[in-house]
Amino acid sequence: MTMKILAVDTSTKTCSVAVVENLSLLAEQTLISTQTHSRHLMEMINNVVKLSGCKFSDIDGFAVTKGPGTFTGLRIGISTVKGLASALDKPVIGLSSLKALAMQTVTSSLVCAMLDARRDEVYSGFYRYVASGEKKRLLKNEVCETVLSVEQALKGVSEGCTFIGDGAVAYQETIIKIMGDHAVFTPPCLNTLFASTVAYAALEKIQGNGFDTMESLLPCYIRKPDAKIPKNIKLCG
Repeated sequence: MTMKILAVDTSTKTCSVAVVENLSLLAEQTLISTQTHSRHLMEMINNVVKLSGCKFSDIDGFAVTKGPGTFTGLRIGISTVKGLASALDKPVIGLSSLKALAMQTVTSSLVCAMLDARRDEVYSGFYRYVASGEKKRLLKNEVCETVLSVEQALKGVSEGCTFIGDGAVAYQETIIKIMGDHAVFTPPCLNTLFASTVAYAALEKIQGNGFDTMESLLPCYIRKPDAKIPKNIKLCG
């Protein structure tokens, strides 16, 4: 079955949009900017749809990272995707930004995805590839995603681990001090989460669990925001 997915990631300072058809990337645009994603996101979506050779009506579903990440970025990405999906009467699916980032590794070791959470903390998740029949491998969560200091996040980790993400870059020296030779770091080009990875992760999740509902697709912040937020916003952790 052919399926076209438009995916969006706005969980960090990077804004990325892609259109994927099954396992083929049709078009992708990624921007790193200090400006709010609302200034670029719709223009990027229009550009990517045009470059893909599709029309919006050709899109079968939308995917978006739901966190953790920057509070404003997550709200912008999710609200934009939900608005488009609602207007076009298309399904939506939300994915963990950490797990999608971890999917950009190819390793048999433990994987730790880290995003810089500021305040000397990181959002982190630990994952491992497991066999899933017919020579397939699925990425499984080892522990719940958290926001902690690097020292706390790595407490008890005593095996080889591959680190990925801007948090791993920002705290590389600390990670090496704690992990020594057990720490392996991905190439710099992989530390940015690409929307195409989010789309592929969505296709994998759709095969197992289907899409989300509009009501269930909410930001997963992990850390509570300083400002008071509406009651209908979900906090994870």
